[in-house]
Amino acid sequence: MQYSVWEMLLIIGGGFLAGIINTLAGNGSAITLPVLLFLGLDANAANATNRVGVLLQTFTGVVALKKTPRTNMLIKKSSWYFIPTILGALGGAWLAVDIPESVLKIIIGLLMVFVLITLLLRPKKWLINTDPSKNKKTLSQWLIFFAIGFYGGFIQMGIGILILSALVLLANYSLKDSNIIKIVVALVMIIPAFFIFLWSGQIQWAPGLLLALGTTLGSWFSVKKLLFHPQAATYIRYLLIAIVLFALGKLFLPYFL
Repeated sequence: MQYSVWEMLLIIGGGFLAGIINTLAGNGSAITLPVLLFLGLDANAANATNRVGVLLQTFTGVVALKKTPRTNMLIKKSSWYFIPTILGALGGAWLAVDIPESVLKIIIGLLMVFVLITLLLRPKKWLINTDPSKNKKTLSQWLIFFAIGFYGGFIQMGIGILILSALVLLANYSLKDSNIIKIVVALVMIIPAFFIFLWSGQIQWAPGLLLALGTTLGSWFSVKKLLFHPQAATYIRYLLIAIVLFALGKLFLPYFL
């Protein structure tokens, strides 16, 4: 399929915005999936093609991180989450055709309602400093990241918000530290799912590579210019509120219309 200049700019621009949103918070797929569907891809092809942009964006985010002693320490700590998220992502991608997407959307919507409540009513919970005394290697957290990986392998949308919520609300990492861990975990999570979708033959490479160009630029810009800003945690919290509200509207509005 050939695309006009305006359609190519739409894909790249949507990818750029998604790269910024995914790096700072999550749910950038709420932009890229509708763009791909608008251009005529069916739902399965859009879901598969979207992984090209996510893969390149997360890889760029990890490479572009400032390699300070603290960043290196957080990258090392993120390795504990690799196994459950990889196993979950493999399961989610393999079983994507067997599990009703509507069920998972309702589950993720309910989780986002909880996240929104904490963002609005317990803002200090999201602006804490990392608590080094908190045990971050528990069975419950292992299971939660397995479930997050499963959902990410299935549909990807909103995965960054779930990772941040688990790290901030359960593991007591600061929002800035959580974002660094999230970028690494998201890269590890997308790799197995990407290869399963590649094997399925559903990836459309022309829009996928244009999307990857946009998400890569957006991710690089966010990591270099926004992520380490002194007020980053405050800005990210406001961005999360806006994204969660948008996602909830997209998920539940069709049930009321």
